[in-house]
Amino acid sequence: MDLRQLRYFLAVAQEGQVTAAAKLLNMEQPPLSRQLKQMEEELGVTLFDRSGRRLKLTPAGELLRERAEQLLLQYNETVKEVQELDEGVQGVLAIGAVVSCVSLLPPAIDKFRRRYPQVSFKIREGDHSLLGSQLEKRQIELVVARLPFEAGFDSQHYAVLPLPSDPFVAILPTQWSEYDGRESIIPSELARHPFLSLKSDQTTGMHERVMSEFRMAGVQPSILCECSSVVIIIALVAAGLGATILPKSVMTSALFNNVRMLDMEQADFHSEVGIVWLKERYLSRSARNFIEVFSEGAN
Repeated sequence: MDLRQLRYFLAVAQEGQVTAAAKLLNMEQPPLSRQLKQMEEELGVTLFDRSGRRLKLTPAGELLRERAEQLLLQYNETVKEVQELDEGVQGVLAIGAVVSCVSLLPPAIDKFRRRYPQVSFKIREGDHSLLGSQLEKRQIELVVARLPFEAGFDSQHYAVLPLPSDPFVAILPTQWSEYDGRESIIPSELARHPFLSLKSDQTTGMHERVMSEFRMAGVQPSILCECSSVVIIIALVAAGLGATILPKSVMTSALFNNVRMLDMEQADFHSEVGIVWLKERYLSRSARNFIEVFSEGAN
């Protein structure tokens, strides 16, 4: 059994039909059927349940599919690593970022592209859980996220480069005229208003950090809603429904109107930020260089 046969097998497993898989592979159906039969005879197992209209993997087939995907991934990464020894930095770098860290990307990408103009980017946005899953599946190489990285996987798998911390600020509607001309606010004042908290079922670190500051100030805010979307929370603030606390870098976007940003008095706390990647995974030269660009800004 060789890599070519594994590719054939994965194509059939994906399509569920030999005819469709043969078309995907740009080959005739009979040779593909013979290759599958040869694999089954060599392994001494049945890989597909052929009783229905579509081919379904047997337990042995499921195991082979999992191992074949891993083997081909390792093979492709090995080829890429060897080629990069002699080639210039080029290709596509796939990275992820949580919404609250998106504003950190433009300066880093601008600096990176000046050094490596042949590299383009594929950027995915999501929460910790989604981006952690994409890291594990190797759909992306790096994630820029708030720390701790709450991905639901073993934290021992991740390497983290801490970035400069980001101060929290209060975000209020501009229509609340009692704060006109103010530059700061204290927690007890903020707690008098309905509060909108950035939180999801998987990521609670930022919420707990903010609630801790309220408790230290001896107050308890009335939470109107918990939401995982920065954009939705700011839209609710702009509509006058409540106030929130977010990292200051989130508010660098000019897209946010009808809200005001006030510094927090009596609450000196910051959001920790970092760039995250898998320890065990081979990192492309582009990814390593991108980490280096971020580390320059962190020092």
